[in-house]
Amino acid sequence: MTRILPGVIAMAIVVVASNILVQFLILDGLLTWGAFTYPLAFLVTDIMNRVYGVGPARRVVFAGVIVGIICSLIGSQIILEFGPAVALRVAIGSATAFLVAQLLDIAIFDRLRAGTWWKAPLASTLISSAVDTAIFFSIAFAAVFNGLNTPAAEQIMWAQDAVPFLNAGPMVPLWVSLAVADWGVKIAIALVALVPFRIIVGRTATPAKTF
Repeated sequence: MTRILPGVIAMAIVVVASNILVQFLILDGLLTWGAFTYPLAFLVTDIMNRVYGVGPARRVVFAGVIVGIICSLIGSQIILEFGPAVALRVAIGSATAFLVAQLLDIAIFDRLRAGTWWKAPLASTLISSAVDTAIFFSIAFAAVFNGLNTPAAEQIMWAQDAVPFLNAGPMVPLWVSLAVADWGVKIAIALVALVPFRIIVGRTATPAKTF
């Protein structure tokens, strides 16, 4: 446990920071500041996978899930003008997307780990972040999941209003624009994160195990 403690701490910081910063909107509400911190979770997972292997990376992910659930529980008790800060379906979408995407990231990374150093982190992050975005925004905001609504969850219905795509294109549900903008940030950060990945792994690399 001691050897993965830095990874657990880093993941916890990313999750907590993202849960706080998601409250602050930018670019006319298309993004939040949390969109720029959340993708760092993939960087943490990939570093742990490269340095320590699949098993330790999964344990770091599970620690992140626990921290995320705690954040959601706390958020559900904070009552804002239109209801709880964290609606039930948003919490479900967040936890599901995080767990599925991070485990997918680990599996893809492990499959590609023997290749060129940048292929595993880049490919695994690009694919898993797309899955993360699709799962979260669908469960949290898409009309098909309205059955998950509770009376207190009406505050998320605004995301289904029809608006110009990315504030400029054809009319689509707002959550579609939010998802595309969010994924765009994930792609950008995946590319930038190759630099710290290379530096950190180069300084800490040890033979990774895959148990």
